[in-house]
Amino acid sequence: MTAASRRVLIGRIVGLYGVQGWLKIESWAEPRMRIFDYQPWLLTAAPGVETQISGAKGRSQGKGMVAQLPGVDDREHAAALIGHDIYVAREQLPPPAKDEYYWVDLEGLEVVTTEDVKLGRVSHLFATGANDVVVVRDGERERLIPFIQGSYVRSVDLSAGRMVVDWDPEF
Repeated sequence: MTAASRRVLIGRIVGLYGVQGWLKIESWAEPRMRIFDYQPWLLTAAPGVETQISGAKGRSQGKGMVAQLPGVDDREHAAALIGHDIYVAREQLPPPAKDEYYWVDLEGLEVVTTEDVKLGRVSHLFATGANDVVVVRDGERERLIPFIQGSYVRSVDLSAGRMVVDWDPEF
């Protein structure tokens, strides 16, 4: 999958707000209101079940956020959207700062040690309280490597599709 065709999970529909079709949403954009700048949204409930939405509007509401989607004007229609993930096309996002990466750009990179031992490919990443973790799979095993640049992650070369890590291949 090319970077241009990748999608980024940017939020989720989590509940109802009022009776006129407004929805409670979670946003993982920074700042969170920026989710409305990245449109169209691709709403997905299950693999292969997608709906493209343009023109979503919203606001902060208490500690959360609410959104109004075009064509969704009653509570019943809105209720059917609860649980849908909100994706946007990767190219809609601004370029990351130096030495920062979108997780979707790291997925699929070949991972090698500083001694050029192949460990596998980045399957996905996840956040912990301390740092992000890179999940590297090679078909036989899975390695969890802290994504700490300079310590464990020595270099990332997106154009070459490669990440170099300081990691014991036996661990």
